[in-house]
This record gives sequence, C-alpha cells and structure tokens, in this order.
Amino acid sequence: MTVSTQFELSKEYLERLKLAIEEKNVDFIRETMEGVNPADISAVLEEFDGVDSKYVVDNLDTAIGAQIISDLEEDTRKDFLKVFEPGEIAQFIEIIDSDDGADILNEIPVKIREKIIASLDNEEKVSHLLDLLRYEEDTAGGLMAKELIKANINWTVIQCIEEIRRQAENVEKIYSMYVVDDRDKLLGRVSLKKIILSDDKTKIADIYSEDVISVQTFMEEAEVAATMQKYDLVAVPVVNLQGKLVGRITIDDVVDVITEIAEQERQIMSGISEDVEEDDNLWVLTRARLPWLIFGLFGGLLGAKVIGFFEGDIKKITEIALFIPLIMATGGNVGIQSSSIIVQSLASRSVFEENTVKRLLKVLLVALINGIVLGIIVLGISYWIMDWQNVDFAVVVSVALFCVVLLASFMGTVTPLLLNRFNINPALASGPFITTANDILGLGVYLVVVRLFYAI
Repeated sequence: MTVSTQFELSKEYLERLKLAIEEKNVDFIRETMEGVNPADISAVLEEFDGVDSKYVVDNLDTAIGAQIISDLEEDTRKDFLKVFEPGEIAQFIEIIDSDDGADILNEIPVKIREKIIASLDNEEKVSHLLDLLRYEEDTAGGLMAKELIKANINWTVIQCIEEIRRQAENVEKIYSMYVVDDRDKLLGRVSLKKIILSDDKTKIADIYSEDVISVQTFMEEAEVAATMQKYDLVAVPVVNLQGKLVGRITIDDVVDVITEIAEQERQIMSGISEDVEEDDNLWVLTRARLPWLIFGLFGGLLGAKVIGFFEGDIKKITEIALFIPLIMATGGNVGIQSSSIIVQSLASRSVFEENTVKRLLKVLLVALINGIVLGIIVLGISYWIMDWQNVDFAVVVSVALFCVVLLASFMGTVTPLLLNRFNINPALASGPFITTANDILGLGVYLVVVRLFYAI
C-alpha cells in the first residue's frame, strides 16, 4: 500500500467527511483516504462518534481498519469498539500484532473478549493472545509481541533464510534473528547482514553472537524502556525465568511507554491526580484536579494560621508583611528546582546508589551560593525600599531569605528521595506538595528569624 507522507486534517475536510457519512457517499470516503497513513485516519475518527467511525472503517480495507483501531487512543477505542460485533473485532485481531491485539482485548469486557477469541480462526494467534493476557499490562510480558523469527543453533544459513520467508507475513519488522537451542533457550543473535553474506551451508553456530541483551517477562515497562534507551536498541528479546525466548519488544512500543510515563509525571507535577484528556467529561476533569486544589487550600489556611500566630510581631513592625510574598514565592521556586533535578536523576537509578553523599553535598553547595546571591540582592533592594533608613530590617530579610533557600533546597532534595524509598512516584515532590510545604515552612522561618533578631 502506498502511504501518503502528508495529510492535512482541516475543519473543512471534517465537515465534508461528516456530510459524506450522512449521505452514505462511499466514493468520497475511499478516494480521500486512499494512500493516507492509518494513523492520520485515526486522528480524523477521534472527532466522530462510534457509529460514524464504524461506517468509515467498514468501507476501507480490513488491514487498514485494523491498523486504524490499533492507533486509536485507548479511551476512544473503548467507545468505538462497542458498536462492533465480536466477529468483526476478531477480523481485526487476526491481522494486527499479538501485543496490540492483547491490548485491545484487555480493554474489552470479559464476556465479549471470550466471544472474540472463539471467533478467531488462527490457532497460533489464539495461543499467542492467551499467553500475553496472562501478564500484567505494565510489564515486559504485557508489552511484548509473540511474532518474531528465531533460528536453532544447529541450523544452516539456508534454513534461516527459509524461516524468514515463511514468517515474512507474520513479522513486519525484522532487525535480526535470535538464536536458541533445542529447548528454546536464548543463546544470542545473528544479524541479517551475516546471514546474507555467509555461504548457504554455513552453520549458525559459527556466525552468531552471544552478545545479546534481553529482559525478563516480569520486568516493569519503565525498566524495559530504560534498558532499550541505555543500549540504543530497536528491539529486545523477552525471556522467562528459565531463559526461554518467549517474545520481543520493539522500539515503537517503548516510545509509547516513554510518552505515557512522561505524560503521567507531567500531570502529577501539575497537581492532576489521574490520567485525563481535554475531551473527558466535566466530572472526570474535576475529580482529577480537585484533590490537590483542596490540599493547596488547606495549606493556604495553615499559612494564614502561621501569620496569625505572629500577628503581634507584624503589628509592631508592619514592614514584615511587605516581604511575605517574596519569601513564599522564593521558597516554592527553589523547592521545585531542587526536586525536579532529583526526580530527573532518579530516572537513572545507579546515579544515586553510587554517589548519594556526593550529590547531596553538591546540592547543599548550590543552595549556599544561591542563598548568598539572593540574600545580597534582597539586602540591597529592601534597603532601597526602606528609603535608606532601616538597615537592620534589610539585613533580617536577607538572612531570612538565605535560610529559606537552604531549607527549601533541602526539602526539594530529600522529599523525592523519601517518596522513592517508599515506592511513591517521586514526581509528586515537584508539584503542589513541595510548593505548599515550602510556602508554609518558608513563611515560618521568615517570621521566626524576625522574632529572634528583634527579640520581640
């Protein structure tokens, strides 16, 4: 199939397509979508309901329809597939890779899932799907595809070539062949280049490489992504506890994982408690945002309580109130900066396992430098604001700010480490949690320094 490299999704085209669906204009649908990448068609169908989308897919080639469904967003696909019969879904499952098929089946109610599996004609596909459904979705076993090409170590090159030809329809992307023994235990890999350049009667045992990186079925998807990223792999074999080759994971699946993890962490850092999309209903969007807004509200009330505790001091020295916003904002910013750097470092777990003390000292030195610089700046500006008269108060503000920078930096460093220690996503420390905490602590430090300095 020739695929168009450019496709413009415009409002005008959506209107014309909607009209074509209403008028049952099959020719327009087929002509305008001929040669268009299925991923682009999926983007188009995101704008339509399930019934209209089904009409479009029904009038396209089954292979294209299968890829369209595979490319749809999970939430959209759940609603979309509700208008299909189990037998129709089975036709798509027959075509796509087993990992994508298993993902779709996991999104479907068990009763319908059983009907779909019963409708499949390909027994090997059924075996693959049932095997994949046993694994958790966020593990290597749930991420892998069963389709791959493997060679027995006792084979010759010509036997390998024949196997490649036999599996050509099932395996779309061939990067190399994995070498196994008679019990399917992974021994290594052999590149296509070596296979092509070697004599037909050459033994695989003579040309394969034992240098192969693999992952185990129970490994978490984040670790799989980190492994492939570290070693710059486009595909990685998956083995079970006995070392038997059971599947492979390709780079396109890992890109999806990396994107999903980044999106989750971005939402956590923004104070959104669950995975949501812009087009979700009002209740879902509200439910995702409200918890941390309530947390921030109570944090603000606690801050007001702190100010109330020092109300007498503020009445005696009214200038104190002028710098409350400065202290709170600086503490929050420093905390977010520190926690963001630590969260990023934790992505490479070995970094903190080997150099924790060294890195903590480095964070402290950076905080000292930042605190001194910011303190000097505030000393000058606050002295100027006080009309060059209240030098003592300018010193108090700069000292307080220095202490707040040190405390916020410490909090921003330690909090993600503690969360990570208790298996809580450390990205949480870069969101409203650390901001609110540092606002309250910074405010408390500021007012305590003022009280100590003036012995109020």
